[in-house]
Amino acid sequence: MIRAVICDFGGVLTTPLLQSFMAFQDQTGITGESLGRAMARITERDGAHPLYELEKGNMTEADYLAKVRDELREELDHEPQMVSFREIFFAALDPNEAMIDVMRQAKADGYRMAMLTNNVREWEPLWRSMLPVDEIFELVVDSAFVGMRKPQPEIYELTLERLRAHDPEGLGDLGFGECLFVDDFEVNCEAARALGIEAVQFHSNEQALPEIRSALGLPEPTVVE
Repeated sequence: MIRAVICDFGGVLTTPLLQSFMAFQDQTGITGESLGRAMARITERDGAHPLYELEKGNMTEADYLAKVRDELREELDHEPQMVSFREIFFAALDPNEAMIDVMRQAKADGYRMAMLTNNVREWEPLWRSMLPVDEIFELVVDSAFVGMRKPQPEIYELTLERLRAHDPEGLGDLGFGECLFVDDFEVNCEAARALGIEAVQFHSNEQALPEIRSALGLPEPTVVE
């Protein structure tokens, strides 16, 4: 029986992240392919993926942008502008109101609620201002503040530990098999399932919302004619 919901942020509770990356490409001329090649070269040279290090809080946003900018300079033959990445990214991102409503409904039905996000430390004020985070979720596990990221098993284990610790009603231990995880990346869902967590991979509202309602026993929304 599911007793807790663990939900991703970007691409689930928001519009697709691809929209933000496309907006960045459109406004800067830096393609996703160029970014990917730059990060691959950095990873090969440094032995660590710069985006993953950023999301684990091991690198500041400024250092990440500078590192990627320097790597792109030779390929693009000019000084790329990276300083507006954050502003462009969030300007193209909107709340996914239908998914937020389902999370709010799960909360009202008594499910334990946690958000588990791979994110950037400096971005916390921006994404928290987009959604009613504290209204719905009793705790947030943000990769940038805990030094690990999905799909590492340890971050799922940490989320469960914190749910167990934050149990004001004393309902007893919560098991992996009593959790539903929602994320838009297959690798993150696979990692959750490997621990015994039921997972719904988000592709669209039309696909994911019925799966979530079915798993939680939530009624379909009433359609007013």
